[in-house]
Amino acid sequence: MNITNKSKWQVRVAALVIFLLGFAAGALALNGYKRWGRANAESRQGRFERMLDSLQLNADQKTQVHQILGDTKQQLDALRKESEPRVGEIRRQTDERLQKVLTADQWKQFQQQSEEMRNRRRGRERSGEPRK
Repeated sequence: MNITNKSKWQVRVAALVIFLLGFAAGALALNGYKRWGRANAESRQGRFERMLDSLQLNADQKTQVHQILGDTKQQLDALRKESEPRVGEIRRQTDERLQKVLTADQWKQFQQQSEEMRNRRRGRERSGEPRK
């Protein structure tokens, strides 16, 4: 095998090794991220339960508090679902009005930045970070 062919094979092997290491690192990071998300959700529930424990509720109070909070969640979910169409319509109208004011490039940039903000907000909501 001459030096040129040997060099080519070394480059190919190095590229393959780098690719495999990157793939393994990505898989490990994804697994860690998923674990972190589950742990974070569990820790929120645990903090809430600890707060209730700190109130030293009796069994009847604990049952009533859970019932009240469950009812409230159902009502808020229903309200959110009920208002979604109206919110969507307002956003659509806003987009139409903005498109009339902005240039095509500005509109594209506006859409990208809006999407980035929504993604960051969703990330905060999933992680339990408070809204600003």
